[in-house]
Amino acid sequence: MSNEQELGITESKEYATGEWYAEVVQKAKLADYAPMGGFIVTRPRGWALWEAVQNHLDQWFKDTGVTNAYFPVFIPESYLEREKNVVEGFDPEVAWVTHGGNEELEERLAVRPTSESIIAPFMAKWTRSHRDLPMRLNQWCSVVRWEATETKPFFRTKEFQWQEGHTAHETREEAFEETMLRLDQYERLYEEIFAIPVLKGRKPEHDKFPGAHTTTTVEALMPDGKSVQGGTSHYLGTNFAEAFDITYVDEDESEQVAHTTSWGVSWRSLGALIMTHSDEQGLVLPPKMASTEVVIVPIWTDETKDRVIGYAEEIEDALIEAGLDVNLDDRDDRNPGFKFNEHELHGIPLRIEVGPNEVDDETATLVHRPDGEQQEVKQQEVVEGVEQGLEEIQEKLYETAEENLNENVREAYSPEEILGTIGKHGGYVKAPWCGDEACETVIKDEIAAEIVMVPMDESEEPIGDECAICGDEAVETAYFAKTY
Repeated sequence: MSNEQELGITESKEYATGEWYAEVVQKAKLADYAPMGGFIVTRPRGWALWEAVQNHLDQWFKDTGVTNAYFPVFIPESYLEREKNVVEGFDPEVAWVTHGGNEELEERLAVRPTSESIIAPFMAKWTRSHRDLPMRLNQWCSVVRWEATETKPFFRTKEFQWQEGHTAHETREEAFEETMLRLDQYERLYEEIFAIPVLKGRKPEHDKFPGAHTTTTVEALMPDGKSVQGGTSHYLGTNFAEAFDITYVDEDESEQVAHTTSWGVSWRSLGALIMTHSDEQGLVLPPKMASTEVVIVPIWTDETKDRVIGYAEEIEDALIEAGLDVNLDDRDDRNPGFKFNEHELHGIPLRIEVGPNEVDDETATLVHRPDGEQQEVKQQEVVEGVEQGLEEIQEKLYETAEENLNENVREAYSPEEILGTIGKHGGYVKAPWCGDEACETVIKDEIAAEIVMVPMDESEEPIGDECAICGDEAVETAYFAKTY
């Protein structure tokens, strides 16, 4: 197989989405499959994407009073048992450590499936007075949940990277405001950075985070019509605080129970990013997520090589001085066509081509990765042209994703309409709903679609008077979709 053939994407995004996605992830050098089922090896290009997520969110968190900490990956079984007062159902997903070396441990250690049971006791220890509140902690870490059956890089793995925030507050109002602040930041990540529009809402009662009073979510629609839960933020009420004794003495010297929150986004967000924008040439990245924003490809003959490369270096220097991330690809063992294909496969948003003609005319040719749009600019205007081009690429990607979302939110008023609409079109189907989980089960059993969210405003009137499934009085609008 030639190098050019190796670079190509052979699967169809439209007709073989899963296979296409796996091929993009591997050929764009984002990840490889580990020798153990359910695990992946994240390659430098893939890790750079996660670092970009970290950089954006971490600064936003810190700007709003959050401090980072780190807690052990192992949680004593007795700590996890305390959480059972609030949470049921994690046991089947927990990986246990029973031996250290050749010695059996006196107490089993859980490999962190989530960290409430190890963080909450220390929040309780560190909280004495109302002056200690609000307490806002976040950690960047991996967690293990032994639930993945078919490995899908970034979407479905037994171990995955995420951030988990945990906060404690004096009042319900403060805690709920915190919950919404974090949800807004997740929305900002998707819309401003990923160029992906999202829907914001609540999870229905039966699908809340165990022990939560309210679970909020941002949902992103993929090109194949499935929804990705992009990030969740939970108002936990006082449930966890009571279980772990997170109390404080108020200004009147009375002991009070704190109100807590937790919130997180995982590298599933990278799966959504890759799947939304990429195409059959490879990875497509919004400029705000690209570690290399611009690649310069000089095109020369033996007689013009020095002149062309010297000119390309001048452009490179100007872009670097402007603070842009640039790669000058002056390899002489690869022809320009190979370089074009490789950089398209790797998702570099903008390519600059310079050859003898550009040198003579003191110009540069800019090529947008998503659609191949070309623009010729004068050398002295190359920085402005590149900056404008990157903004346009970011906007193009958002507009395409927004069009997909707008075209794929539909209404239905009967089981047949829900099933038929999702079966034919995918996307989101809004339907009046009575609030009974059994009605969701009717749809889930038939077509593997579920209620991904209900409106954020609990007082919002449903779109119809009668439940679309059972005909009883509707209490809210449910958004049905197939999911990742």
